[in-house]
Amino acid sequence: MSVTAVRPMYWAIFGAVVVLSLLLDRAVFGGSKPRVSFREALIRSVFFVAVGLGFSGVIWLAEQNINAVLTYLLAYVVEESLSVDNLFVFLVLFTYFKVTEAQQQRVLVWGIAGAIVMRALFIFLGSELLQRFHFMIFVFGGFLLLTGGKLLFKKEEHVNPEDNIAVKLARRYLRTTTESHGDDFFIVKDGKRYATPLFLVLVVVEFTDLLFAVDSVPAVLAISNDVFVVYTSNIMAILGLRALYFLLAGMMSRFRYLGTGLAVILILIGAKMVASPFFHVSSLHSLLAIGLVLAVAVIASLAKSEKSSESP
Repeated sequence: MSVTAVRPMYWAIFGAVVVLSLLLDRAVFGGSKPRVSFREALIRSVFFVAVGLGFSGVIWLAEQNINAVLTYLLAYVVEESLSVDNLFVFLVLFTYFKVTEAQQQRVLVWGIAGAIVMRALFIFLGSELLQRFHFMIFVFGGFLLLTGGKLLFKKEEHVNPEDNIAVKLARRYLRTTTESHGDDFFIVKDGKRYATPLFLVLVVVEFTDLLFAVDSVPAVLAISNDVFVVYTSNIMAILGLRALYFLLAGMMSRFRYLGTGLAVILILIGAKMVASPFFHVSSLHSLLAIGLVLAVAVIASLAKSEKSSESP
């Protein structure tokens, strides 16, 4: 079913679900606070996952097609899985700039807002390219294969946020301070406006998501070219990213094989995209394969972490 057949009413429902979910989250848990407990992060994460999975009901109403529902769920799982890899970068960034938990919450709120806009641009542009130029399916698929291969064989390296091109450009073209000023992104000193280190953190978060979208958007477009399914699954997955960060922040070091699992997922999706003109793989089979890869990566990571903790 093409995206043009999805009535505006369903786009309005999607927008309402997003806004109401965020308002309910804020009404129950409030705004930024000094610390987010593990229990609160878990409840909020479960809530947003439930909203994301529950939206598959709207997909059914809009598309009247069980395959569209399975495709949505597959795209949602892929996007949610790839988002976790992004959280590792955020953890390094926040630790380097000594960002407090309250400040992290503020940065992540603006970061998610920026991601919603950027994903719309990337998805609509990517979908248009695929529809107008069919050969782009091989370009996107090849890119995913290359990215997955690089991720699979890359060596662990120390990440220095000061080497980030976004930080370098911001320091070059903006007046910046070296001192933190609470939750402020900008301050005025001697009649001149200065960007604070917290604004630099926000710049890197947005830039990181931009780079991340280059991988994740083709991956989701490889699953479906229905913009409604692709965009809604994408946004539903990143809505709970803030809560998920605080849930996993203290546990990220334990998921040492997650990067390998994500690399395999990108390779599988890239192969599916390249082979799609010649060989069809159902959404259900893709969903089961990706679920199996994630399960193996998580179980292997936890087993390795448990073994390491038992070693003298």
